[in-house]
Amino acid sequence: MDGPVRAASDASAGPPPYFRGNESSLVSALKTLLFFTILMVTLPIGLYFASKAYIFEGSMKMSSSDSYFYAAIVAVLAVHVVLALFVYVAWNEGTPKGKGKHD
Repeated sequence: MDGPVRAASDASAGPPPYFRGNESSLVSALKTLLFFTILMVTLPIGLYFASKAYIFEGSMKMSSSDSYFYAAIVAVLAVHVVLALFVYVAWNEGTPKGKGKHD
């Protein structure tokens, strides 16, 4: 008879022990995701309009239709750079800092 009562009290005790230590890593992962989400939205759009106005139409004196094309290439390249940085940071996020030292 003690079995079902004990299982019910264990369920209300809170998260399992393996989860308690991971709260800081979860917050860190969410901060990283939020940072790269904001970067993914702002950087390509900003580079698109800045390169179109200042580089391609301003400095290089290109026509409006040509500057649209080349500014879009700059924005696509920015998306790829942000994605590559996100993958790199996500890949290295769980590794210990002193991975070269063995204690």
